[in-house]
This record gives sequence, structure tokens and C-alpha cells, in this order.
Amino acid sequence: MNKSSWITPSWLILLLDLGCSVIAINLAFLLRLNFDMEALTPYPLEEISFIVLGVTLMLSLLLRTYRGIVRHTSMADIGNIACMNVIASAIFVTINYSHVLDAEVNLFPLSVILIGFFISSFLLLSYRLMVKWVFKYYKNFRAVNRTRAAIYHTGLTSIMLRKAINDNPEADIRIVAFLADTNAHAGKSIEGLPVYASRKGQLFKMLREGKVSLLLIPDDHLDAQHLNELVEECITLNIRVQKIISVNQWIDGTQNKGIQLKDIHIEDLLERSVIDIKNEKLEAEIRDKSILVTGAAGSIGSEIVRQVIRYQPAVIVLCDKAESPLHELELEMAEMGTNIPIIPFIGNVCDRSRMQQLFEIYAPAIVYHAAAYKHVPMMEKNPSIAVMNNVLGTKVMAELSVDFGVEKFVMVSTDKAVNPTNVMGASKRIAEIFTQSYNNRINEQFKKTGPVFGLPPTRFITTRFGNVLGSNGSVIPRFKKQLENGGPLTVTHPEITRYFMTIPEACQLVLEAGAMGQGGEIFVFDMGKPMKVADLARKMIRMAGKEPGKDIQIVYSGLRPGEKLYEELLNNAENTLPTYHEKILIAKVRSYSFTEVDEKVTQLIASAEKHYLTPTVALMKKLVPEFISKNSAYEELDKDKIKM
Repeated sequence: MNKSSWITPSWLILLLDLGCSVIAINLAFLLRLNFDMEALTPYPLEEISFIVLGVTLMLSLLLRTYRGIVRHTSMADIGNIACMNVIASAIFVTINYSHVLDAEVNLFPLSVILIGFFISSFLLLSYRLMVKWVFKYYKNFRAVNRTRAAIYHTGLTSIMLRKAINDNPEADIRIVAFLADTNAHAGKSIEGLPVYASRKGQLFKMLREGKVSLLLIPDDHLDAQHLNELVEECITLNIRVQKIISVNQWIDGTQNKGIQLKDIHIEDLLERSVIDIKNEKLEAEIRDKSILVTGAAGSIGSEIVRQVIRYQPAVIVLCDKAESPLHELELEMAEMGTNIPIIPFIGNVCDRSRMQQLFEIYAPAIVYHAAAYKHVPMMEKNPSIAVMNNVLGTKVMAELSVDFGVEKFVMVSTDKAVNPTNVMGASKRIAEIFTQSYNNRINEQFKKTGPVFGLPPTRFITTRFGNVLGSNGSVIPRFKKQLENGGPLTVTHPEITRYFMTIPEACQLVLEAGAMGQGGEIFVFDMGKPMKVADLARKMIRMAGKEPGKDIQIVYSGLRPGEKLYEELLNNAENTLPTYHEKILIAKVRSYSFTEVDEKVTQLIASAEKHYLTPTVALMKKLVPEFISKNSAYEELDKDKIKM
């Protein structure tokens, strides 16, 4: 049946209101005269009824009391009805004392007006509330097979969410309880629903009494530590936890698809607060400028594109050599309906001619260089390719950026570049060294010769962060796939730990570095405590409703070539400098002579172009003396470095 057919017509409400007012005045006379019919004789009840009918009709039309949808009767509707009855009573008092209709009889005695006011108000509100209750219990009857859920109480937000869900006929959820974070709320009720405290005993009580199988948490509440504890307790009781989009998104119109629920992801359970950066300079840095993102089809590159587009650049060039992912990103940008030109540019950053063509056509003002090979075991087996892509690609892009007057060159690096134990980390460290020394060289030239063509020199900035949750080929997608296949989950070592961050966080750092960097800095995050990968695996198993070691096994496969147990970020006070943001630091690293670096990098690239393996790694170790291989075929090259 059509929803509109359930709404009572306004004319019927008006007739019911008029009928209630006539019944009320007649009952008022009967009650006042103790149902003595002879005492009623002096009063022309028919005439009085018509007067009441006329006054009520006039005030109803004026105050529009009949226009409300009865089953949604609110305090505003009650106020309108009370206001109508007060004005009507005042009119009746005026008629009574003016004697305009009958000079001999008081048509509306004060006692009758008072009794009539209460009876009329009671009748008008009673039938409205009765209809409202009927609809409420009818909906509850229909919702008997819906999922019984509780909402984490956060004040007005949770009450609004409860109303929105219960008023939505398409929702497959029925709210039956609230969960609060304080014991003071336990045992009380909100809008007729019981409130439980968010501790294990109370959660079990909520499960037993309310038969709750789902907990909903507003998206804009709960820190990671509290969320972790709550999810752990709910999982043990077989209560599913989901997030619900913020009420603010309904209010500002950013969500128009009704109530949307989201599963709790492992990203939500990072054991630290999510780092949020809001820099007003970003818009001034990016607006109306040509932006180039290399590696744009990757997980980091594509998120940089999504964030950059918010700041209204003149054009965004998406450079990548992966055709299909680049095509998918182009389609995604087209679906956003933006009027900013999005240019997909297929090309390899190592191909100088192709990249020169890009710079000549689009003249980027800011380059975000995210193109790189990142898989440690793969690069350990293919060191020449790691050098070609990560070192030569960076060198080509950096030199072209200077040649074409780019304002800023922001390079994405990794924590594996700190005291590297593998080829991939060493290749990224060499790229850092090259861009830093190149930055120093062009600054020295600028001081001597002044600006070329009136332009300041290109500023080279590096961002360095840990493992990114959910990025292509990372541990989270691998664990998810293994879970889908029924396990086991493979972890290389029980003690292996990593720093983790979300993709949006990583890309915020990249953009922030571009805004605040003056050239030559390596920015790092204070990422809190690292997390054991084995603990991550256990959490993912529990979130899938399984028991680690029972339903899904965790298998330790041994450290892979070049892999180390602990990653470093150089983020303590001894080797970093503070910035305006407490979570962003600048790494203090050794400075290099560009002439020496350029010579060694050229020699390294020449070796890599011939795809020599051991000689290429040996040259990398000369460039990065702290590069000591672990669990690798290239450990032989470090014998002279290790003092027994």
C-alpha cells in the first residue's frame, strides 16, 4: 500500500476537532449541573453548540491545528491545541460578559468554560495520542522479526538516530536499548528504552534481557582504545558492532541515501588516536594550480588525488603506467561530477622523453611523487628493477621539475629507508639522499646567481611513514583473502611489529608536507606505539566471528628476505626537530655533497640498467653505509662492516 494512503485527510481531522469541541461544551454543562436536565432548560444548548462550532472552526483555520500528521503528534502540535482552547475560552468569557447574544442568560458561565477547556483539551489530545500509540505498536508488531539493536548513548545524537531508525519503515533494525559509558546511566531509561552500562556484566544483561544482537555506534564518537575494548567484549558475547553515519551528514545533506551502517574495520581499531590535520594554507597552496601525481593509480596516489581535488586545483594530471587501475580512477573522478580537468597520463617515470612531454604540456606547479615499487621480498629478488624505478624514476622527475620551474616536489618515502635491511628500503633512502642533496645544490646556486627567469628554485620535500592499512598488497587485504578461504593466516614471526596508519592519514601527511615544507626536510609522524602483526591477525579473526587457534589458525612462516622485526621512524627527541604540529616531526639526517651523490647515483643506475644484481647492491651499500642486509643473499657484502 502507498505510504500516503496511511495519512488521515486534513478535513477529517478538522471534523473530529469540531465534534470534540461540541461534545466538550455539552459535557461541561452536564457536569456543572450534576446532570440535572431541568437546570439545563434556561440554556439554549443548540445555540451554544453552534457558537462553539463557529469559534473552533475559525481558530482551527487560523492556527492550522488540523494540518499535523496525527501519528507524528509533537509538543508543537500540543502547544497549538492548548493555544486554540485558551483563545476560545477567552472569546467565550467575552461573549458571556458582553451579553451581546442574550441579555438575560449567561450563555457561558465561568465554571462551564473552565470545565469545557479541560474536557476539550483531553479529547483533542487523547485521540491524537491514541492514533500515535496504535501506529507505534503496529510498527513494533511488524518489526518483531527485525534485528534487535542497541545504540551507544552519546546524548542527543543517539536519540536522533533511534528516532530516525524506528521511523524508517524500510529499516531492518529495531532499537530496543541504549548502552552508556557510565554506571550512573545503568538501570535508567531513555524514551522508554532501558539503559545498560558498557561493562561486561551489563553487556551480558543486555544480551539476556533485550536479546540484542547488534550494537550501533555513531560514527563521530569513541576513541580507538575505548572502541577496541567495546568490540572485544561484544565479540565474546556474539554481538555484532556497526558504525552509523554521523547525524551531521544528514543535516548538511552530504548523505541522502537514508540510514547507512558500516562494519567496524581494523583501521578503526588502531591503538592510537587517528591523526587529523587541518591546514588552512593547503587551499592557498593548491587552488588554481596544475598538480601532478605520479603513481596515481596506487592506493596512496589515488587517495592524494581524492584529497587534492577538494582544494580546487586548475588541473590534476594522473600519471601511472598501470592502464586498468588508472582507467578505474578516471571513472571514479568522473562520477564525482567535478568540473576540474582530470588528465589520465599513461607513462613510466623512468622514461625521460615521455615525462618531458608531460611537463611541457601541463607545466605542473606541484609534483606529488608516489610512484615506487614497495614490496620488500620482490625487490630483494630484483634489485636492478628497484633501482631503476625508485632511484632513476625519482632522479628523472626531480631534474625535470627543476628544468620546468616546479614550485614543490613532494616525495613519498617509507620507514624502511631508516637503517635499511633490504633493497627496497635502501633504494628509497638513496632517492631521499638524491632529492635532499639536489635541493641543497639548487639553493646554493640560487644564492649565487639569483632566480632563473624570475622563479625561485624548486623545493624538495620528503614524507616518511609506516605501513598503510588497506594499501594494495598490504597485510590487511592478504589477511582478508585468507579469512575468506578459511585460513590459515600467515604471519612471518610472532614478534614482528609495525607502525600502522590509514591511507587518508598518510596522504594528509603528504599534503601537509607540501604546504609547510621549505625544502630539504624529511617529515615523519609520531605514530605512537607499533602493533604486533600477530595481534592484528587475531583481531581480524575475532571480528569475523571466529576463534583464533580454534576456527582459524595463525601460521608463522619465518622472516622473508630483507625483512626485520622492528621498523624505525626516527621519531624521538634525539634525532628529530619539532614543527607547529605535535604529531609531525622533521628527521635530522646526514647531509651529502650533491656532486658526490650524483656521481655515485649515475654509476648505480648504469649498473642497474645492465641488470647486474650483486654489483648493483654493492653500489647501494656504498651510497648508504648503514644498509646491512638481513636474511638475504647479499649478507656476504656486509662482512667487512660487522665487527666481531
